[in-house]
Amino acid sequence: MGVNRVAELARTLRADLWTIAADPLPRRTGSRLLARLPHTLVVVYAVVLALTGRAYPEYPVFAALAWVHAAVLVVAMFRPMMAWWASIGVMIVGSSPTDPRVTTLPGLPPPPDMPDPAVSIVEWLPHAWSWTGTGMALEAGVLFLVALRVRPRVAAETLTITILVAVAYVAFSRMPPASGDPVVALPVFLVATVTGAALRGRRVARARLVEQEVLTADERARRAVLETRNRIARELHDVVAHHMSVISIQAQVAPHLVENPPPELTESLAGIRENAVEALTELRRILGVLRSEDAEADGLRHSPQPTLDRLEELIGNVRGAGLAVTVETAGEPRPLSPGVELSAFRIIQQALSNVLRHAPGARVRVGIGYLPAALAIRVANTEPTRPAPPAHGPGHGLLGMRERTAMLGGELVAGPAPGGGFEVTAILPAPVPARQPDPREDSTP
Repeated sequence: MGVNRVAELARTLRADLWTIAADPLPRRTGSRLLARLPHTLVVVYAVVLALTGRAYPEYPVFAALAWVHAAVLVVAMFRPMMAWWASIGVMIVGSSPTDPRVTTLPGLPPPPDMPDPAVSIVEWLPHAWSWTGTGMALEAGVLFLVALRVRPRVAAETLTITILVAVAYVAFSRMPPASGDPVVALPVFLVATVTGAALRGRRVARARLVEQEVLTADERARRAVLETRNRIARELHDVVAHHMSVISIQAQVAPHLVENPPPELTESLAGIRENAVEALTELRRILGVLRSEDAEADGLRHSPQPTLDRLEELIGNVRGAGLAVTVETAGEPRPLSPGVELSAFRIIQQALSNVLRHAPGARVRVGIGYLPAALAIRVANTEPTRPAPPAHGPGHGLLGMRERTAMLGGELVAGPAPGGGFEVTAILPAPVPARQPDPREDSTP
């Protein structure tokens, strides 16, 4: 059992640590200067510490070790694990005592330049690079960058191995450093690793929060689309139900408009009425479910759906709310299909509501144009005269207008107006219906 655990631990360490995969520091958002700010700070930190290697003129090898260690720190910005392994190598090499004055071995006479010949060789100790302030600062920087990029478990593994190297130096070296101490390095390494891991955790949490906000916004938009389509379906349910009822009544009355109607006509009209009643029943069964989920719709179950005939009433209500509205009509007004009438009214209603909500004090012009095969709607407002109150939650007015327009196969354009303000333009297909012959005109006495 113990052997299996050791083997499993070895495999885990190999998978976590034995990699040279690139994992660069992410760029910050903003200008190019801000995007490269973390990288610039690391390079400046590494160069400044590398230059401090000149502070030990009696140990020329320190200058080379300082630049090598600084280069490893820069590499850690792009390949953290490879840089950490390199830093461990520098740490081991730099832990060896280095002093050109050491010319004797234990048991031999001390060198003539030794201050006190009575002092043993163990107490007269040269420096070790890894335990100087510069060496510890560079190694701490590498551990910080590693913890900033890898998972907390991997960061803990790198910290543990680094501490074991320091402990091994203290345990097996008979010549502890004259300046700097591995014991001092341990809390420095710990603080660097914990700080990097904490910053990484904060960044990951923030990224997940942003991702969740995006998903929430998408879900909110999808729900708004469904709610808009449900509302449109409820309204069209009333329109279609009305026409199906008219078809059923006309099919029932038509035989009485002809004297001695043939049996074939009576049977055909009876079939039409039966199919209309059956379709109306299915329509109410399927689409009527949408009303049961909306308390407001339940209250308006028997209210007629608005058309452009009620536009003056809508404009009056908006003017009563303090909005200056002018209405212009171009072309010859003509009867439109109920779906076009309802969608046109709702688009104008929503556009005016948006002006009231987002552009208080603005002047509004509502234009309705009857084209040969379409109905054009334009609602434009000037810039607001006072700040708009804070919005309570995201609005979906434009989304609803687009859904209504797309349902009819039309086009909608919404955006800032050239002279300031906002403008909504919709083109709804509305071909002129062909005149249907009156059955009474074809009847023969």
